[in-house]
Amino acid sequence: MDKTYNPQDIEQSLYQDWEENGYFKPSGTGDAYSIMIPPPNVTGSLHMGHAFQDTIMDTLTRYKRMQGNNTLWQVGTDHAGIATQMVVERKLAAEEGKTRHDLGRDVFIDKIWQWKEQSGGTITKQLRRLGASVDWDRERFTMDEGLSEAVKEVFVRLHKENLIYRGKRLVNWDPKLHTAISDLEVENKDKQGHMWNLRYPLADGVKTQDGKDYIVVATTRPETMLGDTGVAVNPEDERYQDLIGKEILLPIVNRRIPIVADEHADMEKGTGCVKITPAHDFNDNEVGKRHALPMINVFNKDAAILTVGESYSFDGKPLELDAPLPERFHGLDRFDARKRIIEEFDSAGLLEKIDDHSLTVPYGDRSGVVIEPLLTDQWYVRVAPLAEPAKDAVKNGDIQFVPKQYENMYFSWMNDVQDWCISRQLWWGHRIPAWYDAKGNVYVGRDEAEVRRENNIADDIVLNQDEDVLDTWFSSALWTFSTQGWPQNTDDLKVFHPSDTLVTGFDIIFFWVARMIMMTMHFIKDENGKPQVPFKTVYVTGLIRDENGDKMSKSKGNVLDPLDMIDGIDLESLVTKRTGNLMQPQLAKKIEKNTRKTFAEGIEPHGTDALRFTLAAMASTGRDINWDMNRLEGYRNFCNKLWNASRYVLMNTEEQDCGFNGGEMVHSLADRWILGQFQSTVKTFSEHLDNFRFDLAANTIYEFTWNQFCDWYLELTKPILFKGDETQQRGTRHTLITVLEGLLRLMHPLTPYITETIWQRVAPLAGIDTTTIMLQSYPEFDQSQVDETAMADLEWVKQFILAIRNIRGEMDISPNKPLNVLLAKAGEQDLRRLEQNKAFLSALAKLESFTVLESIDDAPACATSFVGNLEILIPMAGLIDVEAELARIAKQLEKAEKGLAQVEKKLANDKFVNNAPEAVLAKEKEKLAEFSDARTKLLEQKAKIQSL
Repeated sequence: MDKTYNPQDIEQSLYQDWEENGYFKPSGTGDAYSIMIPPPNVTGSLHMGHAFQDTIMDTLTRYKRMQGNNTLWQVGTDHAGIATQMVVERKLAAEEGKTRHDLGRDVFIDKIWQWKEQSGGTITKQLRRLGASVDWDRERFTMDEGLSEAVKEVFVRLHKENLIYRGKRLVNWDPKLHTAISDLEVENKDKQGHMWNLRYPLADGVKTQDGKDYIVVATTRPETMLGDTGVAVNPEDERYQDLIGKEILLPIVNRRIPIVADEHADMEKGTGCVKITPAHDFNDNEVGKRHALPMINVFNKDAAILTVGESYSFDGKPLELDAPLPERFHGLDRFDARKRIIEEFDSAGLLEKIDDHSLTVPYGDRSGVVIEPLLTDQWYVRVAPLAEPAKDAVKNGDIQFVPKQYENMYFSWMNDVQDWCISRQLWWGHRIPAWYDAKGNVYVGRDEAEVRRENNIADDIVLNQDEDVLDTWFSSALWTFSTQGWPQNTDDLKVFHPSDTLVTGFDIIFFWVARMIMMTMHFIKDENGKPQVPFKTVYVTGLIRDENGDKMSKSKGNVLDPLDMIDGIDLESLVTKRTGNLMQPQLAKKIEKNTRKTFAEGIEPHGTDALRFTLAAMASTGRDINWDMNRLEGYRNFCNKLWNASRYVLMNTEEQDCGFNGGEMVHSLADRWILGQFQSTVKTFSEHLDNFRFDLAANTIYEFTWNQFCDWYLELTKPILFKGDETQQRGTRHTLITVLEGLLRLMHPLTPYITETIWQRVAPLAGIDTTTIMLQSYPEFDQSQVDETAMADLEWVKQFILAIRNIRGEMDISPNKPLNVLLAKAGEQDLRRLEQNKAFLSALAKLESFTVLESIDDAPACATSFVGNLEILIPMAGLIDVEAELARIAKQLEKAEKGLAQVEKKLANDKFVNNAPEAVLAKEKEKLAEFSDARTKLLEQKAKIQSL
């Protein structure tokens, strides 16, 4: 093996070899185990969240593959309706100076498919860099032919079952993109704005209790008052009880609107009067529905003012309600209309006051414009009938959430489900399979031919297909079964569905997880007709945050690219990457400063395995993760440690007799101990993986590899390899190969590249076929390999050696100076262990002689340590320069006492204690304990030295 571990030399070629040889494909034997990848956007690139979740999925897949399961990790991408359309529209504008409307729908869709073929595979290429062992031959796309057929089949069936309908309802409308968007695509931002208090005159000479001929309503969106159809007051509010049922003369439009009693009006908030605009506010819409108020839409699709308000009832039927809007407002943008309305209220003496106000404003995450609740014709799924079986599946344990508390989030959504708006006003996506005739009649079918056939529509009658496409989440909701060939009853569907584990984030539990459960249970039944679940376990991950705990986002300039962790990046490129797209110069300057401070030398290459190990080690169940470059560096060192240890094993075993072809062997205590330690590690590591505790699994393998195998066992082999007889050397070589080969298989799911590379060199020495490590059997716990006596004896040896090393450290004795050891209070077990392990102790602790004392009183002045009841004494006379040692201790003691005094003074200062942040206070208390402990130890050392 190369002297230096260099992941860049091995990773990409190794992955190519794995893929070309088909190692990721299902084996066709064993119990099925499948994971369906959450399909990343075709426009996307790998971010830390992807790297985190894909590491977990690949670890599980490799683990189950090696356990003999018939594994499938289903890969694919999502067509990402809005995002993809925007990418191609921008490209079209930049390269040709055209819009999609210049091209027309069909030509524009062709352009998108061309873009997808040329540029849409970025994230799948990056998945390969991460070592993802997905079956690439089964790669799916939510717009491919098979999935498109599944989408049409589901739509048609749900429509026939009256679970899909078309209606006029309020939606989140993006005035820039001209489409409805989901709640997940709305980014709520805290802003400083205003609350306008407006006087609404009472009609028919009615007055309030205090004699006023008006009431005051407060609003943050004055422009919507043009569509007001009521004012609500609380039925318990004594100030307004006499006004309930009376009318307001709405300013500017002079429309009479009623005063209604509704608990939505908060008596303690503002004036207690709330303007109700059912066509432009979700809460108002509910109030309007309760009181049968008309809905008046005053905006067009650009969120500009109409010439005449569009009036509808709550069943979506047009009302013959006269709702003209003043000509001076026609075509005004909503925010321009806001200014004009405030001016008119002010000039009419109807502007009571303006208050500064903190508010939350919804923005489109793609367009960046303020979202407008708008009344539009959309297609909907009736969710409530689908929700009940989906709730039962979690209640009865058919689906389990890990961590379990996320069930509460699931139920909170499912107990209050609203009908799902599934239509989008885009060109890219699954076009809704509905056709209209000239009279506006709607026909639903898989294609136009079916529509004509089933409805006896003649060929000369013109039908036009619905212009809208389906919400991207609609096709994603079918992901677990559509990717396996449904609606055909394929063998893949029979074998790999339901899938086993879904790995996802908490933010899409409703938008994706719940909808998959509902759709799957409605359409997929087992042979007994029982609804199938899409997956058995939902493992919910936290978010990867930056080093300060902030959510990573491009607008903040704090995004870290996982490929930069793998391949490295120089400082200037990193600065450009983080600040290049920031629009605010001050923010860019701040991000540049922080980046230069945090990454002064750029980012060194760490390799995929170090990144994967770090992500796994930080994966505390369900918690967000603050990224830590130091831990990544630490796990890069861990990979180095394993590489160097493997080189030591190979140098001492290659071209040597390792006992795999027979021959007498004697296993040393160290051999028997490490075999037992390895079995314990196998048991613990596997249990942690089975319980989705990737952090504990990583810590387990780290502890065994670094501390037990590399630090202790390899050291303990040296006396035997250098001075043992042939049978002893054969036994130790056999153990070195056995444990390292097993360890590589154990670690492979977490760190696939380094383990495969080393294993290819180690396996032949054990007579193992070297096709690939990933198709080898996974280590299983073997109790017969656990020698409890050997494990206890070796732990005693370790403690003995550490005791000697501690004395050397405390007394500043050279590690190369041989020592004479006196032993007191030695029991039978101690004496046996001493006799059997003198060679180990002498070699590793550099000991010259052992003397067992009858009594502690016989001992000269010594430095002392303990192993259980056994007292280990090192005579100090002649070992150290007493005066020099006392001088050294005095210097250290002075430093410790000075530090202790400073911290004590700081903590005695009430002003500091009362005002310091909790973290600062905790740090000072830590310092206090450290200085105090150091002082105590130094005084003990001083006393020992003085006794000499």
